[in-house]
Amino acid sequence: MSVKWVEPATPPKIAGEPDLPLLELRGLVKDFPVRGGILQRTVANVRAVDGVDLRVARGETIGLVGESGCGKTTVGRLVLRLIEPNAGQVIFDGTDITRLRGADLKPFRRRMQIIFQDPYSSLDPRSAIGDSIADGLRVHGVRSSAERGARVRRMMDKVGLSAHLARRYPHEFSGGQRQRIGIARALVLEPDLVVCDEPVSALDVSIQAQVLNLLRELQRDLGLTLIFIAHNMAVVEHISDRVAVMYLGRIVELAERQTVYRDPRHPYTQALMSAIPLPDPEVRRRRIILRGDVPSPINIPAGCRFHPRCPLYERLGEPERCRTDDPALRDVLERHRAACHYAEQSPAALAQPVD
Repeated sequence: MSVKWVEPATPPKIAGEPDLPLLELRGLVKDFPVRGGILQRTVANVRAVDGVDLRVARGETIGLVGESGCGKTTVGRLVLRLIEPNAGQVIFDGTDITRLRGADLKPFRRRMQIIFQDPYSSLDPRSAIGDSIADGLRVHGVRSSAERGARVRRMMDKVGLSAHLARRYPHEFSGGQRQRIGIARALVLEPDLVVCDEPVSALDVSIQAQVLNLLRELQRDLGLTLIFIAHNMAVVEHISDRVAVMYLGRIVELAERQTVYRDPRHPYTQALMSAIPLPDPEVRRRRIILRGDVPSPINIPAGCRFHPRCPLYERLGEPERCRTDDPALRDVLERHRAACHYAEQSPAALAQPVD
């Protein structure tokens, strides 16, 4: 089953967004084929990303959050051109890189790097970590071994690793140290944009704090732009400037961090916020329990894709427009967007638990 390329329209600009962002996503779509039968023909498509629009300013950290399978990691890989989109544009520093190939794309690959979720599986167990960090320098034309060694030592020092550890192998390090190696490998090329794909989800809480603080220090010192992908809302609150909440391949809420955490307007975001544990045992947060499981991305519900699980839909008497009209991501407050027909009244409507 082939998918026709559709030229996306320019998304509307939000007040306060940059006129010339470092990164802009326009109508980004990604389908993965489902194959079946003896001949393994394509029988369906999984719509992993469905029309994502996003602008990211230089030096900004965007938190991309949502349940597992919502498409946030796929967005990160599309940005880096690790996988190809079915439609849409990835515009990096004014250039549409979705149309570039080979030598034309290579300079942009140096400027965009990724920190993987599992640092151990992303490292070659047969290579010393100094060689792994230096691989990108070799690929991108740093021929002098002395210069490569100096840059590797300098970056290891920045991430809190002693230079004498460069000849050791990945299995000789702890999880937190391996993540620092992954950060050093991503930053040694001095990129402009780094996609952090759940970089702390496999670490202990104390180590998570160390890695997050390290990322913030490096961002300040090196002028980095970060896309921070996570499902832990507390972690995203700590590091992000703005937060984009994804559900079934789409952004359903987008606003500054303080706004999203203080006044979420989409019922899905409200449910995610209610799951954040509070450090005070005397304070109780009212949990919003969603019904059922996330629908299959092969068969996305008509209308609002969240309505089969939405407590607001139930409380308002199951309005027909939720079943038939797909809500667009629109302005509901200043610099605050949500894809919900009733975003303006959702906090009041959800003030009491559903019977």
